[in-house]
Amino acid sequence: MKLGLHSAILPDYTFEQVIDLASDIGYKSVELACWPLGKAERRYAGVTHVDTSSLDEEKVSHILGYCSSKDIQIAALGYYPNPLDPNEANRSVYIEHLKTLIKAAKLLGVNKVSTFIGKDKNKTVEENMELFKSIWTPIIEFATEQKVWVGIENCPMYFTMDEWPGGLNLASAPYVWRQLFSIIDSDYFGLSYDPSHLYLQRMDYINPLYAFKDKIKHIHIKDLRVYPDKIDEYGIFTYPLNYMSPKIPGHGGIDWGAFASALQDIGFSDAACVEIEDKSFEDCETNVLKAIKLSFKHMSQFIE
Repeated sequence: MKLGLHSAILPDYTFEQVIDLASDIGYKSVELACWPLGKAERRYAGVTHVDTSSLDEEKVSHILGYCSSKDIQIAALGYYPNPLDPNEANRSVYIEHLKTLIKAAKLLGVNKVSTFIGKDKNKTVEENMELFKSIWTPIIEFATEQKVWVGIENCPMYFTMDEWPGGLNLASAPYVWRQLFSIIDSDYFGLSYDPSHLYLQRMDYINPLYAFKDKIKHIHIKDLRVYPDKIDEYGIFTYPLNYMSPKIPGHGGIDWGAFASALQDIGFSDAACVEIEDKSFEDCETNVLKAIKLSFKHMSQFIE
């Protein structure tokens, strides 16, 4: 198991600067953000540390050589759009770019891509399952041909006004995961597991590690704080950002010692990458770097 860093928190850094920083602090791996070049659609999106649309042998050699020189492993290539978007033009763009990540992951020998299933927020879960089957079957078939594992993060994408009423990511709970993996039964389709999204929903975030151990090959480390007084004010049916805040590990409610122990129990030997979305550390570069260092210090108690 390697402690890693998700690069999206460093949007203005070059690939080389990201790798330098991670190495200097002590991280052993990095999930590289690979959005298309252009304007971000939301916070932490639109970050490009590897342009997968223009990857060639020379660039592959440079990327791999640079990582090797800094003793950094590429944990996965990350891109988090909505492939089930009801707008077919948007959907097509997202899927085609996702395929460039799959191709790039093969070229780089990473063989892992982390992303979202997506969701049509105005359709039921059952209707979205049908949409998932038709759209994702050929994507996973393509990934299987390339021998690239695709991991789905379990974020509900259900935080703000524009994401209501149903959220923008179908794969938010174990009962849904079971259906997804039943519909597409493939060794190249699994979970990029983030415990904070279960913690937000008042769910057990440790037991699913055991239940889905064969499907989990990538971990996101993000903490979360829920404010009971704000739930008393707003209720649980309001926008979740009214009563919770993402936090760096150790500043929220997740028991990272117990979580890391469970990862050891299931024999997890891949990358666990710190994903920072803590607004308390976003006002300047100094505080962003502080968040990255504090996260490493806290998690290195449990993961090397």
